[in-house]
Amino acid sequence: MIRAYRLHTGPDGHSHVSRGSVRLHHAAAVETIHVEESPPHSSLDWHPAPTTQYVITLAGTLEFVTRTGEAFTLRAGEILIAEDTAGSGHAWKLVDDQPWRRAYVTFRKGTDTGFQAGS
Repeated sequence: MIRAYRLHTGPDGHSHVSRGSVRLHHAAAVETIHVEESPPHSSLDWHPAPTTQYVITLAGTLEFVTRTGEAFTLRAGEILIAEDTAGSGHAWKLVDDQPWRRAYVTFRKGTDTGFQAGS
């Protein structure tokens, strides 16, 4: 099981989080993959996701929060499924002394991301 957090926009226009996992052996139609790194203690204020994507954390520990106060901690080896492409968005900050190294995998429109809630 690979732990995953799904950020999505609710009917109220705010981002919400669901906890679960990504189905193993799930093949999905993807558009692109790229990697990025942010230095230790970085943060990013309120923003929606630019597109539906996996954000696979390779290094670093982050705290995410939504405008409604929902929060979670993302660690290396876990996946954020960012689907909150509209609305009030989310914010994050690095909470350890590591850089945030991550891979972004963007999906083709309408692709099943393989998320399963509550696992």
